[in-house]
Amino acid sequence: MLSNTCKYALRALIYLGKFSEEGKKIGIKKITEDLGISGPFLGKILQFLVKQKLLVSIKGPNGGFALARTPKEISLYDIITLVDGQKYFTNCLIGLEPCMSHDPEKPLCPVHKKYDELREEITTFYKKTSLLSISEDIRKFEDLIKL
Repeated sequence: MLSNTCKYALRALIYLGKFSEEGKKIGIKKITEDLGISGPFLGKILQFLVKQKLLVSIKGPNGGFALARTPKEISLYDIITLVDGQKYFTNCLIGLEPCMSHDPEKPLCPVHKKYDELREEITTFYKKTSLLSISEDIRKFEDLIKL
């Protein structure tokens, strides 16, 4: 499961990918109002993403946040690994340790083989899904989807 921090980061970056234009920044107040997310909490997340070089920020009356790269260049995988870490893609479904650290002398968990296949599919999906592709999909369903 993705953490709430990661879910909010995804929502904010999808929002910025859809609504920010080159050279134009969107203020934190506008983002929090439109997404219904706590300002201080989202502010910390966005500042973290600035440090990770996924976002740029400018202070002042015309300031705000924008993507540091084009929406096509940022995948969901990039965001998730920065926020939740690589372990999201290696954790055992029912165990406490990542499958990558499995002791080869102990048996694998009963769902390892099937879940490993699914995990590969999920990883591929996140790597291939860019903010641009999500923005394009949202445009098709704007009446139904509220970020």
